[in-house]
Amino acid sequence: MSDHPILLTGAAGFIGFHLAGRLLKDGRRVVGIDNLNSYYDPALKAGRLDILRKDSRFRFVRADLADRAAAAALFAENRLSAVIHLAAQAGVRYSLQNPDAYVDSNLTAFANVLEGCRHADCPHLLFASSSSVYGANTKLPFSVHDNVDHPVSLYAATKKSNELMAHAYSHLYRMPITGLRFFTVYGPWYRPDMALYKFADAIVGGQPIRLFNHGNMRRDFTYIDDVVEAVVRLIDHVPQGETDRPGDAPDPGTSPAPWRIYNIGNNKPAELMNVVALLEMEFGRTARKEMLPMQPGDVQATFADIDDLTREVGFRPSMPLEDGIPRFATWYRRYHRVG
Repeated sequence: MSDHPILLTGAAGFIGFHLAGRLLKDGRRVVGIDNLNSYYDPALKAGRLDILRKDSRFRFVRADLADRAAAAALFAENRLSAVIHLAAQAGVRYSLQNPDAYVDSNLTAFANVLEGCRHADCPHLLFASSSSVYGANTKLPFSVHDNVDHPVSLYAATKKSNELMAHAYSHLYRMPITGLRFFTVYGPWYRPDMALYKFADAIVGGQPIRLFNHGNMRRDFTYIDDVVEAVVRLIDHVPQGETDRPGDAPDPGTSPAPWRIYNIGNNKPAELMNVVALLEMEFGRTARKEMLPMQPGDVQATFADIDDLTREVGFRPSMPLEDGIPRFATWYRRYHRVG
């Protein structure tokens, strides 16, 4: 394990916070980057950072990676053992109203990260993609070896673009790069813009919860500790590139370039109505339900094929939803001081 720090972008975000904590616990040094935007309550991000700053091996830099000069300076100032790029403008529905935010944060910023890694000879770049790239695919479970050429939201399109940009840099400059397709991550210190958090807010506040597609949705809810474990195992699992020539039909999930894509999911989709029932049980209240049609940009089901992850780094998720939801609810009650 290198003594050089890991550069972690989006360190004040939900996944970034938990991953930084695990890396620090493992004895790694972390340089955390975040622009602390107001997409959701900045107080939540500040609370996460307060915890991370208690460890002397953590250094925080507030920066916007869409600023080319600021991004270049970060890479010039630090010799790094790896870069984990989680910073992005998240949210499928928000992308319908604010497309510019996605171009700046997900495309321009990622190009600056790729350039920074290239000039710094970064040993390994890992970056956040999303299950949303599967878009109009209906074959389940979703496999990294299937084509994903039909995104149904701009957010998904930017994440697919990140994968393509990463492959081009890996091919041109032999940069080792790993893409991480996250599937509906949840847990303590969760993002309040996500459905599960919104459901909790509504149940506690006596407000109706909005169930799109009349509640007929399935999601591969993945507990944050499982996600962190998968990412940690992949940091030192540096892609080397396939030795076989791709032939007439290249595999979408692998490449002769040192580039790989992995699904990071629970491999067990849950019915949305079952998730609501678990939350009702945790908060001791029955939710008022408002049934609505499918939202633009949404998909009916997600389901991660994680065979590659299991085979290559020995990982399988261990947290069932029946245990993960109570852990989220316990944190929610404590954070919001509700009974």
